[in-house]
Amino acid sequence: MRTAYSVETVRTAERELMARLPDGALMQRAAAGLAAACADVLGRVYGSRVVLLVGSGDNGGDALYAGARLARRGAGVSAVLLAPERAHGGGLAALRRAGGRTMGTDGAEGLIARADLVVDGIVGIGGKGGLRPEAVPLADAAGRARAAVVAVDLPSGVDADTGEVRGAAVRADLTVTFGTHKPGLLIDPAREYAGSVRLVDIGLSLPEEPELEALQHADVARLLPVPAVESDKYRRGVVGIAAGSSRYPGAAVLAVAGALRGGAGAVRYVGPAGQAVIARFPETLVSDGGPKHAGRVQAWVAGPGVGDDAATVAEVLATDVPVLIDADGLRLAEASAVRGRRAPTLMTPHAGEAAALLGVERGEVEEGRLAAVRELAGRYGATVLLKGSTTLIASSGGGVVRVNPTGTSWLATAGSGDVLSGLGGSLLAAGLSAVDAASVAAYLHGLAGRFAADGAPMGAHDVAEGIAGAWRSVVRG
Repeated sequence: MRTAYSVETVRTAERELMARLPDGALMQRAAAGLAAACADVLGRVYGSRVVLLVGSGDNGGDALYAGARLARRGAGVSAVLLAPERAHGGGLAALRRAGGRTMGTDGAEGLIARADLVVDGIVGIGGKGGLRPEAVPLADAAGRARAAVVAVDLPSGVDADTGEVRGAAVRADLTVTFGTHKPGLLIDPAREYAGSVRLVDIGLSLPEEPELEALQHADVARLLPVPAVESDKYRRGVVGIAAGSSRYPGAAVLAVAGALRGGAGAVRYVGPAGQAVIARFPETLVSDGGPKHAGRVQAWVAGPGVGDDAATVAEVLATDVPVLIDADGLRLAEASAVRGRRAPTLMTPHAGEAAALLGVERGEVEEGRLAAVRELAGRYGATVLLKGSTTLIASSGGGVVRVNPTGTSWLATAGSGDVLSGLGGSLLAAGLSAVDAASVAAYLHGLAGRFAADGAPMGAHDVAEGIAGAWRSVVRG
């Protein structure tokens, strides 16, 4: 499990550790890890040209001490001081003793253009808003340069707690973060600015419950439903799919495709696309009598491609089993009906649908994904899976938010979300909680998308067909 903690939690842990260590020891641990990462990026340290972009405070101190270590190994290190009077004194002295030089911002852009490595130590994890005006030209120069850019703890200009980027920010090739991941390193748009992330252990003692968590292969493998010796198709769970219409029969086919690969023992389909479903998946149990007459199910999926069929969505919401609501179902579902449910509800909007539910512009959701998913979960009393470049899962009771680490931009294709809905509903029917079903579905779906695309365009049906391979990959580790 990969975890991330808020700035306040990290600061508290740092203070507790510093009280037990000699003065400056914690910064030296961070600087050693940073210098080692920079050396790995450079490959050959001796003779390389390194530029440090140094702000005030401890973040700049980390950069200066790391620069001193690189200078002692033969690198030519120059520190650009954005606030010379407030630069870290001990770090400055260490860099100068090692043969490094310091300068102001005048002429720094030309220096950056000739560098092999640029170290971003402008702003630490406590920074809010975008870069200050004097730092913007330096960040722009680093972005244009051929040099690799390494950020100290997180890229300057991004919000560590929310992943928001409100203004100019540094785009890093590598971020070296200390003690733990910060939420902004896992959530877009900030994640896009971080590049690869390397975690350096500096000995922090952190609480058991993080702010964010991201499942890994082993975590997902433990959650996957596995049939027992005595299992039959009904004991494994039956998922009902209320999807599709005469206009959108493909949504039903794709939702069923995802459901058949999600671990449930059987799939029941209700809706006007029964012939299309049977033609593609003859093992599906098709009914034309509506959800009430479909037979026993352990979970429902409602909404993909149903058009304006609000009655079917309402009928599904009135059941006493877990329900996944997606696509048209999100628009048609009465908020009071969702909040009034006693059984678990899982909502799976993309940013546009989430914006409509919250009554805000889409850009507001995309810029503040963490706040949006929490707000939706609390407002509807449901678990919410917010799809997008970063998929987030939040429960109505608050607490830890899960972020999905798999996926590919090729998943932004018509019908991909229908496959995810069927997969998630099947996992609900197999007995997973709403949070776990959403997390596992997003993980497998993202992995299947990677396998199916392999660097080229693919369709939603390819994603469905890739789920089995993703499942095997997780199980085999």
